Amino acid sequence: MLDHLSWNVFRQTGSVETYLLMKELESQDQQSHVAKSSSSEVKPTE
Repeated sequence: MLDHLSWNVFRQTGSVETYLLMKELESQDQQSHVAKSSSSEVKPTE
């Protein structure tokens, strides 16, 4: 959601800082998806 808002602000203003914010938000979103998927994996017990 925030990345879409950042993209729209970047398109309108051309602000490099806004573009970098958008990329940071995308990176954090991808990392949270990876963390969620790895925590939901069933680990075998020994």
